[in-house]
Amino acid sequence: MSSPLTIAHVDSEKGWSGGQVQVFLLMEGLRARGHRNVLFCPPGSRQEARARDLQLDVRPVAMRNDLHLAASTRMKYGFRECEVDLVHLHTGRANWLGGLAARWAGLPALTTRRMDRSVGRHPMNRLVYRKFVQRAVGIAPAVSDRLREGGVDPAIVSTIWSAVDRSALQPSASREVLRESLGLSNDCKVLLAAAHLTQRKGIDLALRALSHCLAEQQSDAPEVVLWIAGDGPERPALEKLAVELKLGSHVRFLGRREDMSDLLAVADLLMMPSRAEGLGIAALEAMAVGLPVLGCRVGGLGEAVVDERTGVLVPPDDVDALAKGLMRLLEDEHLRHALGREGPVRIDEGFTATQMVAAYESLYAEIVAAGALPGAVR
Repeated sequence: MSSPLTIAHVDSEKGWSGGQVQVFLLMEGLRARGHRNVLFCPPGSRQEARARDLQLDVRPVAMRNDLHLAASTRMKYGFRECEVDLVHLHTGRANWLGGLAARWAGLPALTTRRMDRSVGRHPMNRLVYRKFVQRAVGIAPAVSDRLREGGVDPAIVSTIWSAVDRSALQPSASREVLRESLGLSNDCKVLLAAAHLTQRKGIDLALRALSHCLAEQQSDAPEVVLWIAGDGPERPALEKLAVELKLGSHVRFLGRREDMSDLLAVADLLMMPSRAEGLGIAALEAMAVGLPVLGCRVGGLGEAVVDERTGVLVPPDDVDALAKGLMRLLEDEHLRHALGREGPVRIDEGFTATQMVAAYESLYAEIVAAGALPGAVR
């Protein structure tokens, strides 16, 4: 293990999604290895509350917009007060405000990029990636590719996969007990989609694919239900679409849930028809517990899920291909079980929390060992 460090983590998000799960997984793992973490996040955010629950050092800082330079000033003094060794930036706004604060404080910084979309070549990004950060991490090879394509120096780009903590995925009861408590018959097939309900996540494609499958099913086929866990701006439109497709009891909108381990335990497969995806924590969670994944060949999702080994991948935005994949998995129990068995093996190949934390710890040590920043503003 490297020498203990004090790491400032900057995350500008007020909400909670897979990215924040990863930040906390990292901080808890680093704490277990003897490092000190200080989280700079918006006041009143779920992150602030979660950090206090976990007795992590948290410093609330309002980050209202990319030009809120008062936030950078506050963080600069906060970094100095906490005697920070380096700064880890976790979101786009954090890159700018936290990166500027790190530069003012004369501290090295790195950023983790989680989105599979192009990196704009505008002046702010040039400053971030050329002046503010010493390293840029993609959570999957496809994300690292976007960084390089956006003009980021390949020499500072590396990949550290997002990860999953198996210990946090233990269900509250057995699959049989949970299914019985939910009124599910033994042969009912449960499709699970877990996502923030935005257009990018493609839940509308899942609804249409389910409609196609139901139309093709034999009258004596087992019941099929799609459970959609999550909330977001697209929910009203998705509920309207489910009505238009006459899906009725075949779809349930569950809203935001805190019992993902139980939902995974009762499900038969995870649907992840994303139009774009940095990686997709739900896919990792599904593979970790032996659940096959039906997803799209996009970004890190198409790299983490191995087609025909841990899941079935189809082209994005292709309802017919998604429906065919779904029908195949519903009809072939042997295939579902074979794909599910390989999931935990795949997770061990680089997606465990221990592996992720160790990789960041090594990178931190490398950055700190490089010494002070030339021309830093103090």
